[in-house]
Amino acid sequence: MLDNLTQRFGRVVKNLRGQAHLTEDNITDMLREVRMALLEADVALPVVKEFISRVKEKSLGQEVVGSLTPGQALVGVVQRELTELMGGASVALNLATQPPAIMLMVGLQGAGKTTTTAKLGKWLKERQKKKVLTVSCDVYRPAAIEQLKTVSAQAGIDFFPSSPDQKPADIAAAAIDYAKRHFYDALFIDTAGRLAIDTAMMTEIRDLHAQVKPIETLFIVDAMLGQDAVNTAKTFAEMLPLTGIILTKLDGDARGGAALSVRQITGKPIKFAGVGEKLDGLEEFHPERMASRILGMGDILSLVEEAQRNVDHDKAQAFAKKMKAGKGFDLNDFKEQIGQMKKMGGMAGLLDKLPAQLSRAAQQAGGAVNDKSMNRLEGIINSMTPAERAKPEIIKATRKRRIALGAGVQVQEVNRLLNQFEQTQKMMKQFSKGGMQKMMRGMKGMLPGMR
Repeated sequence: MLDNLTQRFGRVVKNLRGQAHLTEDNITDMLREVRMALLEADVALPVVKEFISRVKEKSLGQEVVGSLTPGQALVGVVQRELTELMGGASVALNLATQPPAIMLMVGLQGAGKTTTTAKLGKWLKERQKKKVLTVSCDVYRPAAIEQLKTVSAQAGIDFFPSSPDQKPADIAAAAIDYAKRHFYDALFIDTAGRLAIDTAMMTEIRDLHAQVKPIETLFIVDAMLGQDAVNTAKTFAEMLPLTGIILTKLDGDARGGAALSVRQITGKPIKFAGVGEKLDGLEEFHPERMASRILGMGDILSLVEEAQRNVDHDKAQAFAKKMKAGKGFDLNDFKEQIGQMKKMGGMAGLLDKLPAQLSRAAQQAGGAVNDKSMNRLEGIINSMTPAERAKPEIIKATRKRRIALGAGVQVQEVNRLLNQFEQTQKMMKQFSKGGMQKMMRGMKGMLPGMR
């Protein structure tokens, strides 16, 4: 996400290396690059002007102290200003009300409102152990109610039925009554969207808001809309007392300008970002972490949190003991590591949170990142017999042909997997002997999902 911005900022910092001070000349040259990067990323022009002005004011005359280079000093200024631009500190969901906490989901059609409703319900259930109910008041879009029912079931949260012949106000009233009687902690009300903002739509949502009195009114906006996303958010903020914004599709081909503009333009905090189509593809939005990602510093905190949530600690401990005892690393272990990586968002999700230098080094070592190849690796291993997984050295030409046929791949793919496994196996042997430095040198080309 925001790769262009990251690359631009990286070039700016590189150009400042070796200079002793931040001067008006080198600051001006740098800001020209930054301005172009922000505009290309679809950041709103007023936001760009204000940001550039603040960075220039705080950079000029700043002493480069200690071991810092001018580039590093500049990054410090830019990181603080980017963080401030996106809201300063993260803002959590407000649940400080008598249950059920009513969440009104609003936005244009196609922004991902219904899926985001299920994602957020799943997030609240799993992270905060809340009892969640969803209901659809979208009586206009064909199959909208059925869609929410389906994704709610997939997310493992409850759904309150409604039908297109009902009025949105009646649906909401019935759902609130049901939620109170059955002691739900949170009720998500999915509202109707339109292809564009119109009077009828805004009137209906305003009336619904006045009726249900939600604790959170969340505007869901498609990050790929660029400038239109910001303008739409501004209009909604003027018409409704929004409490927060959720950006969707931030992992797609979006240039990411909405993430940098929407907080400044609307004055409303970005609370979550959608980073995938799966129902667990939702992240809390942390401005300081996003600023670090943009500047190529990575987001190690989010990576650690992801690992704590998704890695099976019992299996991890058992694996560590096995390695320490020197019992060997087989294809069953290799498959287990691929599965753990997939739970953490796959290779692309992992590299996105690493610092830029580490991410580039990993990609250069292994080649192009391809999450689909992880599924292919699993398929190949699944085509093997238990004996072959436990003792890969017995896999010769005849077995390779049978495995390739079973997995629907070429024999070369089986050879590639075995080569990756052999390199990983060597690393694990070094690790079990305490050879961390040797292990790091031996990492080239063995990361599952990369080739």
